[in-house]
Amino acid sequence: MKTMWLLLLWGVALPVFAGEGKWTPQQVLELDPAWLKAQGLKLPPQRLWDPKRGTGLLAGTVNVGGCSGAFISSSGLVITNHHCVFSIVQEHSSPQRDLISQGFLAQNREAELPGKGARILVPRAFTDVTKEVRAAVPAGADDLVRFKAIERQQKELVAGCEKRPATRCQVASFDGGSQYVLVDSVELADVRLVYAPPRAVGEFGGEEDNWMWPRHTGDFAIVRAYTAPDGSAAQYSEKNVPHKAEFFFPLAPQGVKPGDFVMVLGYPGISFRGLLAEEMADRQARYYPRVIDVYGESIRVLEEEGAKDAAGKIAVASTLKSLHNRAKNASGQLAGLARGRIVEKQREAEAAVVRWAEKRPAHVGALRAREDLLTGLKEEARTWDREFLLGNLRAGARGVTLAATLAQLARERVKPDMEREPEFMERELVRLKDQFEREQKNLFVPAEKRLLQAFVRRAQALGPGERIAAVDKHFGPTFSEKAVAAKADAMYGATKVLTLNERMAMFQESEAQLQARQDPLLAFGLDLATELTALDEVKDRREGARQRLRPEWRRAVLAHAGKPVAPDANGTLRVTFAKVQGYSPRDGVFYTPQTTLSGVLAKHTDAEPFDVPEKVLASAQAKRFGPWADAALKDVPVDFLADADTTGGNSGSPTVNGKGELVGVNFDRVWENVANDFGYNPDVARNVNVDVRYVLWMLDQVENAEGLLRELGVRKGPSVTGEGR
Repeated sequence: MKTMWLLLLWGVALPVFAGEGKWTPQQVLELDPAWLKAQGLKLPPQRLWDPKRGTGLLAGTVNVGGCSGAFISSSGLVITNHHCVFSIVQEHSSPQRDLISQGFLAQNREAELPGKGARILVPRAFTDVTKEVRAAVPAGADDLVRFKAIERQQKELVAGCEKRPATRCQVASFDGGSQYVLVDSVELADVRLVYAPPRAVGEFGGEEDNWMWPRHTGDFAIVRAYTAPDGSAAQYSEKNVPHKAEFFFPLAPQGVKPGDFVMVLGYPGISFRGLLAEEMADRQARYYPRVIDVYGESIRVLEEEGAKDAAGKIAVASTLKSLHNRAKNASGQLAGLARGRIVEKQREAEAAVVRWAEKRPAHVGALRAREDLLTGLKEEARTWDREFLLGNLRAGARGVTLAATLAQLARERVKPDMEREPEFMERELVRLKDQFEREQKNLFVPAEKRLLQAFVRRAQALGPGERIAAVDKHFGPTFSEKAVAAKADAMYGATKVLTLNERMAMFQESEAQLQARQDPLLAFGLDLATELTALDEVKDRREGARQRLRPEWRRAVLAHAGKPVAPDANGTLRVTFAKVQGYSPRDGVFYTPQTTLSGVLAKHTDAEPFDVPEKVLASAQAKRFGPWADAALKDVPVDFLADADTTGGNSGSPTVNGKGELVGVNFDRVWENVANDFGYNPDVARNVNVDVRYVLWMLDQVENAEGLLRELGVRKGPSVTGEGR
């Protein structure tokens, strides 16, 4: 494998322990081994990742549908977060069999529940392809041509990589296009639910406790990956057998204590530390307030409509969960940006780079690049409101999104595969089809109609130059609540888009066939798709400019730093080093880093979101701790804090000790650390983990899951009271 990320690291050893940095596998190998050992790593770095063979503990760290997870048995068991597999639980739930509320435990492998469309990606190789990508850009290309050339080269590299069966590849961009890496993973397509705790455990505290500390949430679940009998990846079949995981994490029943070294491994999605100060300020001033506003309205609609109907409550549950999380995240970002003066500090840091670059002729281009990026930001502001509204269709009526996607698919399908938009290439159609089928569980017409009305109201309030022609055509240029409500009733009353069999037939149809249906929601979707396609071209041109400019500026930033710098998160495999420790959220207050079962009981109110399930309550009140209590705490630990550098996508990440044993499962950050995406503050940078001992206590003393414990290599404990090992 080619050497990667040298530009970003330079092999400089860190002088003191610091949690900052989402390090790539190759960067970990280039860190000073003596420094890593001093922090608490008891393994040679090559045991984490061997690039020549694609082996090591990181090979057991998997991507679970955009979340992270870890193999925890040789027979394909994967632990991740409850919220990461919630859609599987929802898929198999009904008012008559409410697995969301009751939880689920498969008593044997035959009882494990298939997850429609669920995928697990197992890392295999990382290859630097920067030269190949850059060479694809014609000399003198304008920004749109640049973007298309890079995109085409990425597609071709992925196509070559995916010639191997059951392979999923991507070309990931690092530091705004400074580097491109081909990521090669094995794709396991038969994923089944083994265990999910009741929602009142997996989401204990609900939105009130979300992003908060102290926390007492058991946000974990267990699934199993299956393959064909010959070990090859395969779609779901009753003949399939459990995947044989070559690398998996043994559990550490001794858990952790304050001051312990831990690592969090996983797939952080996106962070923004490489942005210019004014780009950060733009997100602070416009993006996050608008998310809070738009998503907040959708939340109110879904909660109100879901409260009226038991089936509707199940239908909107997954969407509500996602919207709540994003809206509260946006509030936390705003609070953290202001509290930490992050934009102001970035302006100061940026000014220092500018002064440094002005004295160095080799970096004069970086100054021009910065100015051009700022000019582009100002130009983007002219149509920002319109673009936000179109770009966030998914926060509203799902039927509208489905209709627009059907139209886009029909138009893209007639193109050669390499000329299609990436999401409509042949490699994506199986997933898209699965998604279209799964959406049936999320559709609830009363909520749909109200969400459509909200979208139209916002669209009709846009000024000249930002109008959405599709909305004006179908609903008129000015908002009338009565008229729009009547139109929404008519659209949803006549459409077949929300009928599963009809929608799946539409999935295969041409644009002419879709038009011939004379379906009112489809007609609206066809016109919206035209707007979305035009917007995509505008965005592609902008991105081409950033691909040209950002690397120039980042080279100066990295050269000025003169020390190791981990690239921003981009959904690829990373490692962050940390210690278990508490923090002070404000003057005069200090939070210890562990919570316990006693805290769960103290929060219990017999009402959501603090209604502890009866079976959990019985074992906890009787102090049936088994062997899972902590000697110092004299109680079963529930959650713990560390100063790991995490973000969205790290949900479900294995938190492991220096020997590579699983001590917890990452699931959140504290409120004061939400704006960590823009800058790391060691005083408040804390991630929240489920303690492995709470996982084991639930399986042992609550669920009596003896077979599962045996597979995990853990002996079932006695059902007696206890105060520690």
